[in-house]
Amino acid sequence: MTRLRVYDDTKALFHLPDGLIYLDGNSLGALPLGVAERVNRVITEEWGNELIRAWNTAGWYVQPRHVGDRIARLIGAEAGSVMVGDTLSLKVYQALAAALDMTPSRKIVLSDTGNFPTDLYMAEGLIATLGRGHQLRLVAPEEIEGALSDEIAVLYITEVDYRTGRRHDMAKLTARAHALGIVTLWDLAHSAGALPVDLAGSGADFAAGCTYKYLNAGPGAPAFLYVAPRHADSARAALSGWMGHAKPFAFELAYAAAGGVERMRVGTPPVLAMAALEASLDIWDKVDIAEVRARSLALGDLLISEVERHCPQLKLVTPRDHERRGSQVSFAFDGGYAAMQALIARGVIGDFRAPDIMRFGLTPLYVGENEIIRAAEIIEEVISGEVWRRPEYQVVNAVT
Repeated sequence: MTRLRVYDDTKALFHLPDGLIYLDGNSLGALPLGVAERVNRVITEEWGNELIRAWNTAGWYVQPRHVGDRIARLIGAEAGSVMVGDTLSLKVYQALAAALDMTPSRKIVLSDTGNFPTDLYMAEGLIATLGRGHQLRLVAPEEIEGALSDEIAVLYITEVDYRTGRRHDMAKLTARAHALGIVTLWDLAHSAGALPVDLAGSGADFAAGCTYKYLNAGPGAPAFLYVAPRHADSARAALSGWMGHAKPFAFELAYAAAGGVERMRVGTPPVLAMAALEASLDIWDKVDIAEVRARSLALGDLLISEVERHCPQLKLVTPRDHERRGSQVSFAFDGGYAAMQALIARGVIGDFRAPDIMRFGLTPLYVGENEIIRAAEIIEEVISGEVWRRPEYQVVNAVT
């Protein structure tokens, strides 16, 4: 297979409006050009001509496992250990429920204050539903390792902080947790497609992630769930949907879990959304994730140096150390929301996270050095010229 050169070959494979610098791929990836053709083919040829037969003839039924195997390569997972479908919230719920069942005598779920809020909400909801006395304990990200103890049931953590881009050491924390009998669950929302992940090598128990960020599968694209093979036949399927049944088309009245990761299927898979994901993975199949990572780090270094040189008003909150950083650069600024609106109006799209974080996602498949340099120049115009103070940039949109 011919490898694609990151950016040099890959940028032309995405739809990006002329004159736009897109630095928000950490929130929603750009549109791969192959998506429209792939989805149209599924609609017209498979759904249109095959109708219900397409579950068999077009492989719709096996699509969640097939696509999962393609994602597995990007996250260092074993073949047959990744299932695709539903949303990330549902997948972390499933994984956390299974993890808690593995340590019934322990009652503490440990996470950090940098975790994505919905992960914490799902944990709170699951704990309330179980009613077995579990507690969600939160500490600062840098205090996680020191907070591990033999009373912890599950270490429940996002590898890369969605606000700051701070990266946890997966291998180190997993090893430390396992030495204390703790089950690990990793959220890879800001890792998959951004940096090399080694779930198998690190010994992770469970992991979940979304595909609409760095994997460019589109808004609302399905999530994925990883279950280590050693747990796959024993993990409890808390959301016991019909597609996770051992014999879904026997329509038995009692639930019996399927073998392996198949038990983590819930409902009917989103075929059209998975078609879009497959079109994006056609690009990823030809890309070296190590090259993506190297270029991401170089772009991050460039953005940091350019912004600090031109805009000392912005405070860097992302670690400079490559090993401790994901694929975004974030700055704190009191007028951050308005400043980001001014940047967007000038063709530099990043995003804002409360209370004061300006985020810039670095997606090397379609972002290069020239875009970073130009973006820094526009940031200087907005900040130093106090353009952000204009009234039109103070209006808060529903989606920030």
